[in-house]
Amino acid sequence: MSIPTTPAEQVAYAELQAWQQQMQRLPTRLDKFTRRVQLRLNDLLPERLHQAVTATIKQLVRGVLFGSTHTTRRPLEAPTLAAREAAVRDHLRDYRLLATAEGAVTGAGGFLLGLADFPLLLGLKLKLLFDVAACYGYDVRDYSERLYLLHIFQLAFSSQHTRNETYYRLAHWEEYRQTLPAEAADFDWRTFQQEYRDYIDLAKMAQLVPVIGAAVGAVANYRLLQQLGTTAMNCYRLRYFAAPPQVALPPDEQPELTA
Repeated sequence: MSIPTTPAEQVAYAELQAWQQQMQRLPTRLDKFTRRVQLRLNDLLPERLHQAVTATIKQLVRGVLFGSTHTTRRPLEAPTLAAREAAVRDHLRDYRLLATAEGAVTGAGGFLLGLADFPLLLGLKLKLLFDVAACYGYDVRDYSERLYLLHIFQLAFSSQHTRNETYYRLAHWEEYRQTLPAEAADFDWRTFQQEYRDYIDLAKMAQLVPVIGAAVGAVANYRLLQQLGTTAMNCYRLRYFAAPPQVALPPDEQPELTA
């Protein structure tokens, strides 16, 4: 474990510990009720719709994460954690501005243009993760590092129940990566798309409403990018400090480290 020595590292480590506690919070009654409602609504949707949405998100995500590598940034060579995180914050600021503008434009454009926000915002989020990984010195041309990004994404946009499981795997990443599927096609895309869709539905549905759509789209996109950036920073801090997970789940409820 790397012991924080500089003031910047001490601040980052304190923020990491607070974040760890939040990620391991047991689901509240409201969390459990919301999850039951979401599962019931998902059961009401036709299976063909689930398959179509899953296929769409799968292709969008794989197109960015597992496509060509010519746009991938080289890992940043920086002497300190503070320098790396300064670069991360610069990128996060730029992506927030882009997402805010994109949300305002698509929100103001009515229903059809509002629908275009989904793939555009998804692309911005994934590209942000690429830049964050490079800032922390990781080469995302490595297949397992791209799956790490996918798990960060899932951690940021999922129910508390799934968040507990995903955090546990990220906290034990070096062990868990040995169980990763050989192909991206074997990833659990169905759960991924349902959790992501359920998480952002309420935030984004109001964006399709005339008059208020632009304001809602701008604010929602800003917050979603900020949340993803914060999650990504703490996930890489977890690896930087090799911080031991403060396991909140009882032993019989801890997820298995299998893909």
